[in-house]
Amino acid sequence: MTELLFLVLVLLGPVLLTEALLARYEVMAYTAGWRTPTTELPQDVPYARGADPDRPPEAYLVYLDGIGKRRFRDTRDGGQLVKAVIAGAPELRVLGQVQPYSPLADPLVDRPVWEWLRHHIGILLFLHNVMQIFVAADHRYRPLYNRAVGTQIAGQLRLAGYQPDSGIPVVLLSYSGGAQVATGAVEELHAQLRAQLLLITLGGFHNGANDLTHADHLYRLTSESDWIERVGTWIFPQRWRLFRRSGWNRARRASKITAHFLDPATHIGRNSYISPDAKMPDGRSYVDRTADTVIALIRAYCGRARVPSREPAPKQSMPDPPASAVG
Repeated sequence: MTELLFLVLVLLGPVLLTEALLARYEVMAYTAGWRTPTTELPQDVPYARGADPDRPPEAYLVYLDGIGKRRFRDTRDGGQLVKAVIAGAPELRVLGQVQPYSPLADPLVDRPVWEWLRHHIGILLFLHNVMQIFVAADHRYRPLYNRAVGTQIAGQLRLAGYQPDSGIPVVLLSYSGGAQVATGAVEELHAQLRAQLLLITLGGFHNGANDLTHADHLYRLTSESDWIERVGTWIFPQRWRLFRRSGWNRARRASKITAHFLDPATHIGRNSYISPDAKMPDGRSYVDRTADTVIALIRAYCGRARVPSREPAPKQSMPDPPASAVG
Protein backbone atom coordinates (compact mmCIF):
# COMPACT_ATOMS: atom_id res chain seq x y z
CA MET A 1 0.00 0.00 0.00
CA THR A 2 2.83 2.39 0.89
CA GLU A 3 4.58 1.64 -2.38
CA LEU A 4 1.37 2.29 -4.34
CA LEU A 5 0.82 5.61 -2.60
CA PHE A 6 4.42 6.62 -3.31
CA LEU A 7 4.01 5.70 -6.98
CA VAL A 8 0.83 7.78 -7.26
CA LEU A 9 2.58 10.78 -5.69
CA VAL A 10 5.57 10.39 -8.00
CA LEU A 11 3.31 10.31 -11.04
CA LEU A 12 0.95 13.07 -9.94
CA GLY A 13 3.54 15.41 -8.46
CA PRO A 14 4.94 16.74 -11.76
CA VAL A 15 1.44 16.88 -13.22
CA LEU A 16 0.11 18.94 -10.31
CA LEU A 17 3.11 21.27 -10.46
CA THR A 18 2.65 21.78 -14.20
CA GLU A 19 -1.07 22.42 -13.78
CA ALA A 20 -0.43 24.94 -11.01
CA LEU A 21 1.98 26.87 -13.23
CA LEU A 22 -0.36 26.78 -16.24
CA ALA A 23 -3.29 27.97 -14.13
CA ARG A 24 -1.31 30.98 -12.95
CA TYR A 25 -0.01 31.70 -16.45
CA GLU A 26 -3.45 32.62 -17.79
CA VAL A 27 -4.23 35.22 -15.16
CA MET A 28 -0.73 36.71 -15.46
CA ALA A 29 -0.97 36.77 -19.28
CA TYR A 30 -4.27 38.64 -18.98
CA THR A 31 -2.91 41.12 -16.45
CA ALA A 32 0.29 41.82 -18.38
CA GLY A 33 -1.59 42.20 -21.66
CA TRP A 34 0.38 39.44 -23.36
CA ARG A 35 -2.82 37.98 -24.77
CA THR A 36 -6.22 39.45 -25.56
CA PRO A 37 -9.26 37.63 -24.14
CA THR A 38 -11.58 35.98 -26.63
CA THR A 39 -14.87 37.83 -27.24
CA GLU A 40 -16.26 36.28 -30.43
CA LEU A 41 -18.26 33.07 -30.31
CA PRO A 42 -18.55 30.31 -32.92
CA GLN A 43 -21.20 31.04 -35.55
CA ASP A 44 -23.61 28.44 -34.16
CA VAL A 45 -23.39 29.73 -30.57
CA PRO A 46 -25.69 32.69 -29.78
CA TYR A 47 -24.72 35.35 -27.26
CA ALA A 48 -27.93 34.60 -25.38
CA ARG A 49 -30.99 32.39 -25.58
CA GLY A 50 -34.49 32.74 -24.28
CA ALA A 51 -36.39 36.03 -24.29
CA ASP A 52 -36.91 37.95 -27.52
CA PRO A 53 -33.80 40.11 -28.05
CA ASP A 54 -35.99 42.93 -29.41
CA ARG A 55 -37.68 43.41 -26.03
CA PRO A 56 -36.11 43.92 -22.60
CA PRO A 57 -36.17 40.65 -20.60
CA GLU A 58 -37.15 40.40 -16.97
CA ALA A 59 -33.56 39.51 -16.16
CA TYR A 60 -30.31 38.27 -17.67
CA LEU A 61 -29.08 34.97 -16.30
CA VAL A 62 -25.42 33.95 -16.60
CA TYR A 63 -24.74 30.27 -15.96
CA LEU A 64 -21.28 29.48 -14.58
CA ASP A 65 -20.75 25.74 -14.82
CA GLY A 66 -18.63 23.49 -12.63
CA ILE A 67 -15.23 22.04 -13.46
CA GLY A 68 -16.61 20.09 -16.43
CA LYS A 69 -16.86 23.32 -18.44
CA ARG A 70 -14.37 23.23 -21.29
CA ARG A 71 -16.15 24.69 -24.32
CA PHE A 72 -18.56 27.51 -25.19
CA ARG A 73 -21.48 25.10 -25.29
CA ASP A 74 -22.91 23.71 -22.07
CA THR A 75 -21.12 20.52 -21.10
CA ARG A 76 -21.68 19.02 -17.63
CA ASP A 77 -25.23 17.76 -18.25
CA GLY A 78 -25.62 18.44 -21.95
CA GLY A 79 -27.11 21.82 -21.05
CA GLN A 80 -30.23 20.26 -19.51
CA LEU A 81 -30.39 22.65 -16.56
CA VAL A 82 -30.05 25.68 -18.82
CA LYS A 83 -32.64 24.26 -21.23
CA ALA A 84 -35.05 23.60 -18.38
CA VAL A 85 -34.67 27.16 -17.08
CA ILE A 86 -35.23 28.63 -20.57
CA ALA A 87 -38.29 26.42 -21.11
CA GLY A 88 -39.78 27.30 -17.74
CA ALA A 89 -38.93 31.02 -17.77
CA PRO A 90 -39.12 32.39 -21.34
CA GLU A 91 -38.91 35.91 -19.92
CA LEU A 92 -35.19 35.44 -19.16
CA ARG A 93 -32.20 35.94 -21.46
CA VAL A 94 -29.71 33.19 -20.62
CA LEU A 95 -25.96 33.11 -21.27
CA GLY A 96 -24.18 29.78 -20.91
CA GLN A 97 -20.98 30.42 -22.86
CA VAL A 98 -18.84 32.16 -20.21
CA GLN A 99 -15.57 30.33 -19.47
CA PRO A 100 -15.29 30.54 -15.67
CA TYR A 101 -11.95 28.72 -15.61
CA SER A 102 -10.16 30.81 -18.21
CA PRO A 103 -9.29 34.47 -17.54
CA LEU A 104 -8.58 34.65 -21.29
CA ALA A 105 -12.03 33.21 -22.14
CA ASP A 106 -10.24 30.49 -24.11
CA PRO A 107 -12.06 27.10 -24.17
CA LEU A 108 -9.83 24.12 -23.51
CA VAL A 109 -11.21 22.14 -26.45
CA ASP A 110 -9.99 24.82 -28.88
CA ARG A 111 -6.37 24.30 -27.83
CA PRO A 112 -4.58 21.56 -29.83
CA VAL A 113 -2.64 20.12 -26.89
CA TRP A 114 -5.71 19.99 -24.66
CA GLU A 115 -7.77 18.43 -27.46
CA TRP A 116 -5.21 15.61 -27.60
CA LEU A 117 -5.34 15.24 -23.83
CA ARG A 118 -9.14 15.10 -23.92
CA HIS A 119 -8.94 11.93 -25.99
CA HIS A 120 -6.03 10.34 -24.12
CA ILE A 121 -5.90 11.65 -20.53
CA GLY A 122 -9.30 13.26 -19.97
CA ILE A 123 -8.85 13.62 -16.21
CA LEU A 124 -6.30 16.39 -16.83
CA LEU A 125 -9.05 18.63 -18.21
CA PHE A 126 -10.87 18.46 -14.89
CA LEU A 127 -7.61 18.85 -12.96
CA HIS A 128 -6.86 22.03 -14.93
CA ASN A 129 -10.18 23.58 -13.94
CA VAL A 130 -9.77 22.48 -10.33
CA MET A 131 -6.44 24.29 -10.23
CA GLN A 132 -8.09 27.39 -11.67
CA ILE A 133 -10.53 27.40 -8.76
CA PHE A 134 -7.67 27.46 -6.27
CA VAL A 135 -5.89 30.20 -8.24
CA ALA A 136 -9.12 32.22 -8.13
CA ALA A 137 -9.23 31.65 -4.36
CA ASP A 138 -5.54 32.48 -3.75
CA HIS A 139 -5.25 35.93 -2.14
CA ARG A 140 -2.28 36.75 -4.39
CA TYR A 141 -4.19 36.20 -7.63
CA ARG A 142 -7.83 36.60 -6.59
CA PRO A 143 -8.20 40.33 -7.44
CA LEU A 144 -6.65 39.75 -10.89
CA TYR A 145 -8.76 36.67 -11.56
CA ASN A 146 -11.93 38.40 -10.39
CA ARG A 147 -11.27 41.37 -12.66
CA ALA A 148 -10.53 39.13 -15.65
CA VAL A 149 -13.60 36.94 -15.43
CA GLY A 150 -15.83 39.81 -14.26
CA THR A 151 -14.80 41.71 -17.37
CA GLN A 152 -15.48 38.63 -19.50
CA ILE A 153 -19.01 38.32 -18.07
CA ALA A 154 -19.69 42.05 -18.50
CA GLY A 155 -18.51 41.89 -22.12
CA GLN A 156 -20.69 38.89 -22.93
CA LEU A 157 -23.68 40.60 -21.32
CA ARG A 158 -23.16 43.69 -23.47
CA LEU A 159 -22.91 41.55 -26.60
CA ALA A 160 -26.17 39.88 -25.54
CA GLY A 161 -27.86 43.28 -25.40
CA TYR A 162 -27.44 44.36 -21.80
CA GLN A 163 -27.35 48.13 -21.30
CA PRO A 164 -25.50 49.48 -18.24
CA ASP A 165 -27.73 51.38 -15.80
CA SER A 166 -30.81 49.79 -17.42
CA GLY A 167 -32.14 48.54 -14.10
CA ILE A 168 -32.56 45.02 -15.49
CA PRO A 169 -31.30 42.49 -12.90
CA VAL A 170 -28.39 40.16 -13.62
CA VAL A 171 -28.54 36.69 -12.07
CA LEU A 172 -25.36 34.65 -11.65
CA LEU A 173 -26.34 30.97 -11.42
CA SER A 174 -23.27 28.91 -10.53
CA TYR A 175 -22.61 25.21 -10.09
CA SER A 176 -19.91 23.89 -7.74
CA GLY A 177 -16.62 25.75 -8.38
CA GLY A 178 -18.47 28.29 -10.51
CA ALA A 179 -19.48 29.86 -7.18
CA GLN A 180 -15.90 31.04 -6.65
CA VAL A 181 -16.08 32.87 -9.96
CA ALA A 182 -19.59 34.21 -9.41
CA THR A 183 -18.81 35.72 -6.01
CA GLY A 184 -15.57 37.14 -7.40
CA ALA A 185 -17.30 38.82 -10.36
CA VAL A 186 -19.65 40.92 -8.22
CA GLU A 187 -17.41 43.96 -7.81
CA GLU A 188 -16.43 44.17 -11.49
CA LEU A 189 -20.02 43.75 -12.71
CA HIS A 190 -21.17 46.47 -10.34
CA ALA A 191 -18.40 48.78 -11.52
CA GLN A 192 -18.97 48.19 -15.24
CA LEU A 193 -22.75 47.69 -15.46
CA ARG A 194 -24.20 49.14 -12.25
CA ALA A 195 -26.55 46.17 -12.34
CA GLN A 196 -28.72 44.73 -9.60
CA LEU A 197 -27.09 41.38 -8.87
CA LEU A 198 -28.64 38.16 -7.59
CA LEU A 199 -26.43 35.12 -6.95
CA ILE A 200 -27.69 31.54 -6.86
CA THR A 201 -25.12 28.88 -5.99
CA LEU A 202 -25.83 25.19 -6.61
CA GLY A 203 -23.57 23.02 -4.48
CA GLY A 204 -21.30 26.07 -4.31
CA PHE A 205 -17.60 25.41 -3.71
CA HIS A 206 -15.89 28.71 -2.84
CA ASN A 207 -13.61 30.23 -0.23
CA GLY A 208 -15.94 32.92 1.13
CA ALA A 209 -13.37 35.71 0.79
CA ASN A 210 -15.01 37.73 -1.98
CA ASP A 211 -16.88 40.92 -1.10
CA LEU A 212 -20.65 40.59 -1.61
CA THR A 213 -21.51 44.16 -0.68
CA HIS A 214 -22.88 44.93 -4.15
CA ALA A 215 -24.89 41.71 -4.44
CA ASP A 216 -28.52 42.10 -3.43
CA HIS A 217 -28.81 38.52 -2.21
CA LEU A 218 -27.27 35.05 -2.46
CA TYR A 219 -29.39 31.92 -2.47
CA ARG A 220 -27.43 28.82 -1.49
CA LEU A 221 -29.00 25.70 -2.98
CA THR A 222 -27.54 22.73 -1.16
CA SER A 223 -28.29 19.30 0.25
CA GLU A 224 -27.36 17.33 3.33
CA SER A 225 -26.03 14.67 0.93
CA ASP A 226 -23.66 17.08 -0.85
CA TRP A 227 -20.32 16.25 0.77
CA ILE A 228 -18.31 18.22 -1.80
CA GLU A 229 -19.99 21.51 -0.90
CA ARG A 230 -19.57 20.66 2.78
CA VAL A 231 -15.82 20.11 2.29
CA GLY A 232 -15.63 23.66 0.94
CA THR A 233 -17.08 25.00 4.18
CA TRP A 234 -14.41 23.12 6.12
CA ILE A 235 -11.20 23.80 4.19
CA PHE A 236 -11.61 27.56 3.66
CA PRO A 237 -11.21 29.54 6.92
CA GLN A 238 -13.17 32.50 5.50
CA ARG A 239 -16.28 30.30 5.62
CA TRP A 240 -15.82 29.69 9.36
CA ARG A 241 -17.88 31.90 11.64
CA LEU A 242 -14.71 32.71 13.56
CA PHE A 243 -13.57 34.93 10.65
CA ARG A 244 -16.23 37.57 11.10
CA ARG A 245 -14.67 40.07 8.68
CA SER A 246 -14.68 37.75 5.66
CA GLY A 247 -16.94 38.66 2.76
CA TRP A 248 -19.12 35.62 3.40
CA ASN A 249 -19.64 36.30 7.09
CA ARG A 250 -20.34 40.00 6.53
CA ALA A 251 -23.01 39.00 4.01
CA ARG A 252 -24.48 36.49 6.47
CA ARG A 253 -24.77 39.14 9.19
CA ALA A 254 -26.44 41.46 6.67
CA SER A 255 -29.07 38.71 6.04
CA LYS A 256 -27.97 38.44 2.42
CA ILE A 257 -27.62 34.65 2.40
CA THR A 258 -30.55 32.24 2.33
CA ALA A 259 -30.16 28.46 2.19
CA HIS A 260 -32.59 26.18 0.36
CA PHE A 261 -32.18 22.45 0.74
CA LEU A 262 -32.70 20.17 -2.24
CA ASP A 263 -32.46 16.88 -0.35
CA PRO A 264 -31.71 14.13 -1.07
CA ALA A 265 -29.74 15.30 -4.12
CA THR A 266 -25.99 14.76 -4.32
CA HIS A 267 -23.28 16.91 -5.88
CA ILE A 268 -22.48 14.52 -8.70
CA GLY A 269 -23.68 11.15 -9.93
CA ARG A 270 -27.05 9.64 -10.78
CA ASN A 271 -28.77 11.48 -7.92
CA SER A 272 -27.19 14.88 -8.52
CA TYR A 273 -29.03 18.18 -8.54
CA ILE A 274 -29.12 18.06 -12.35
CA SER A 275 -30.00 14.40 -12.83
CA PRO A 276 -32.73 13.82 -15.44
CA ASP A 277 -33.23 10.25 -14.15
CA ALA A 278 -33.63 10.59 -10.38
CA LYS A 279 -37.27 11.38 -9.53
CA MET A 280 -39.06 13.31 -6.82
CA PRO A 281 -42.20 11.82 -5.20
CA ASP A 282 -44.29 14.16 -7.37
CA GLY A 283 -42.75 12.67 -10.52
CA ARG A 284 -40.42 15.55 -11.42
CA SER A 285 -36.81 14.81 -12.20
CA TYR A 286 -34.12 16.31 -9.99
CA VAL A 287 -33.05 18.67 -12.78
CA ASP A 288 -36.63 19.89 -13.19
CA ARG A 289 -36.95 20.42 -9.42
CA THR A 290 -33.71 22.43 -9.45
CA ALA A 291 -34.83 24.50 -12.46
CA ASP A 292 -38.24 25.17 -10.83
CA THR A 293 -36.50 26.34 -7.65
CA VAL A 294 -34.15 28.65 -9.58
CA ILE A 295 -37.03 30.13 -11.58
CA ALA A 296 -39.16 30.73 -8.48
CA LEU A 297 -36.29 32.52 -6.74
CA ILE A 298 -35.59 34.72 -9.76
CA ARG A 299 -39.24 35.65 -10.25
CA ALA A 300 -39.64 36.54 -6.59
CA TYR A 301 -36.48 38.63 -6.74
CA CYS A 302 -37.51 40.42 -9.93
CA GLY A 303 -40.86 41.23 -8.37
CA ARG A 304 -39.13 42.84 -5.39
CA ALA A 305 -36.65 44.62 -7.68
CA ARG A 306 -39.48 46.28 -9.61
CA VAL A 307 -41.26 47.37 -6.42
CA PRO A 308 -38.72 48.56 -3.80
CA SER A 309 -39.66 47.29 -0.37
CA ARG A 310 -38.88 48.58 3.10
CA GLU A 311 -39.27 45.11 4.58
CA PRO A 312 -36.12 43.45 5.91
CA ALA A 313 -34.42 40.81 3.81
CA PRO A 314 -35.54 37.20 4.44
CA LYS A 315 -33.68 35.32 7.10
CA GLN A 316 -31.82 32.11 6.48
CA SER A 317 -34.08 29.11 6.11
CA MET A 318 -31.75 26.90 8.11
CA PRO A 319 -30.96 27.27 11.80
CA ASP A 320 -27.63 28.74 12.76
CA PRO A 321 -25.11 26.11 13.86
CA PRO A 322 -23.02 26.66 17.01
CA ALA A 323 -20.49 29.49 16.85
CA SER A 324 -17.65 27.02 16.36
CA ALA A 325 -19.28 25.50 13.28
CA VAL A 326 -18.51 26.40 9.68
CA GLY A 327 -20.90 27.46 6.94
